[in-house]
Amino acid sequence: MKYPKLREVKEAVISLLTPAYTSKFPKKPHTPFENYRGKPVVDDENCVGCETCANVCPPKAITFKDDKKKKLRVIDRNYGLCIFCGQCQDHCITGKGVKLSDKLFDLATFDRSQIIEKQEKELLVCESCSAVITTKEHIQYLHKKLGPIAYSSILNLNMLNEKLQLAKSEDTAVEIKDELKRKDVFNIICPNCLRKVLVKSL
Repeated sequence: MKYPKLREVKEAVISLLTPAYTSKFPKKPHTPFENYRGKPVVDDENCVGCETCANVCPPKAITFKDDKKKKLRVIDRNYGLCIFCGQCQDHCITGKGVKLSDKLFDLATFDRSQIIEKQEKELLVCESCSAVITTKEHIQYLHKKLGPIAYSSILNLNMLNEKLQLAKSEDTAVEIKDELKRKDVFNIICPNCLRKVLVKSL
C-alpha cells in the first residue's frame, strides 16, 4: 500500500512546481483561439431589424417588441441567456449585422440588467389595418438588393421617392377615410390590404 501513496506524493509535488496549463485570467488578459465564439456584437448600421436572429435563437435570448403608435421596434439582446451558438451570425440576411467576438470573460455581473442590450428600429405600419409590415431599414435593404426588380413593389417605390426626394411624403400620401380604393395602393399598406385593393379593382 505504500507505493501508491508515494506515487500520489510525487504527482502532487510535480503539480505544485509546474506552471498551470490554464490562462491567468483575470490577472492577465486572455487571448482566445481562432474562431472562438464569444459575445455577439451588433453593427447597427448593417442590422436591419428583420427578426431573423430572434427567430433562430435557441434560448430566445433575442426578443423584440413592436410599438405601432410610435412606429418603433425595440430589440432586446439578453447575453445572460445567450449560449454563443452563432446562429444569429450564420442567419443574418445582410451578413454583417452581427458578428461573434472574442469577448466573453468580462460579461460576469451581479446585475443582470447590465448585460441586456437594446436596439431601436423605425417600423413601417399599414395605414389601413395598422399591421406591422417590417422595419424601414429592411425595406431599404431589399430595395438595394433587388435593384430594378424592386420597382414592382409600391413599398419600394415609396422608398425610392424618399431617397431621390422627387416629392414630399405628405404630398403623395392619400388619406384612407372609409375603405380601401384603387388610389390607396400608393400608400404604405400591407400585402394583405394590397391584395384586397387589387382584387376589388379587377
